[in-house]
Amino acid sequence: MLNFVQTLVAGLLIGGVYALVSIGLSLILGVMRIINFAQGEFMMLAMYFTYFVTAALGVSVFADFVGPLVAAMLAGPVMYIVGILVYRVLLRHVSGTSSGGQDAQLLITLGISLILQNAALMAFGPTAFTLHTSLSADIWKIGPIIVNRALAIAFGVSIVLTAGFYVFMSRFRAGKILRACADNPQAAVYMGLDPHKAHARAFGIGVGLTAIAGGLVATYYPFTPYIGLNFIVIMFVAVVLGGLGSTTGAFFGGLIVGVVQQLWTLVMPMELQDAGVFLLFLLILFFRPQGLFGKKYV
Repeated sequence: MLNFVQTLVAGLLIGGVYALVSIGLSLILGVMRIINFAQGEFMMLAMYFTYFVTAALGVSVFADFVGPLVAAMLAGPVMYIVGILVYRVLLRHVSGTSSGGQDAQLLITLGISLILQNAALMAFGPTAFTLHTSLSADIWKIGPIIVNRALAIAFGVSIVLTAGFYVFMSRFRAGKILRACADNPQAAVYMGLDPHKAHARAFGIGVGLTAIAGGLVATYYPFTPYIGLNFIVIMFVAVVLGGLGSTTGAFFGGLIVGVVQQLWTLVMPMELQDAGVFLLFLLILFFRPQGLFGKKYV
């Protein structure tokens, strides 16, 4: 029983980070109707950004766990700008009311993914990078439960950012514009809103949220130029599980994926932990293909 509770806690902590990762992809899908295959590679870039910014800041100036957190938070606005540029240069012509179909969108995002992946491979090589801090191997003991400190802090930051995102979407005019463009793009145009401006902002925010999550993951997880492939699968499963385009669903989908992934290791080898996620994915598609919160979009 203790082992089950311990694994469940670990799954919730990991799932909290997965939730933030998935919300970024879900926002892009919900507002722009684009499946961004390059989301994992934007996350990968943020992990390298966090690594090198941490090295530039120096652990002697900050406590060794503060530097990576600062770098991870900086990755958000930097990748937001990158996302805006990518949208304006490449995606603007095939999204929303512009000409161009889903095939063009898929090909462009897949092409961006391959370019970023191979560029990172040329720049950083295939060797795994690790960003060790004093918290990476440190723990908190809550009764009999052991919690990794780096993972717990990443979970806490993810939950705070997720809460901030929902406040932004529900209370701020910019967030309401994104929701309006997502719910009914044509009516948004009649109301004088600019869908392209909303799409650019949604893409930037989506990439930025995933980038911050990537920076947090880098504090406890090794990464290579191929790390995006692992996480894009998790993102898609969480988004489909929660319901396409539903950021609330993506949040709970990420939590569920984290829990299932960890609990699966109680009955199967660690190397097969993703098999439980894929099994859950198939069950959801079979019994509830619209996902948990996917009524509106589907």
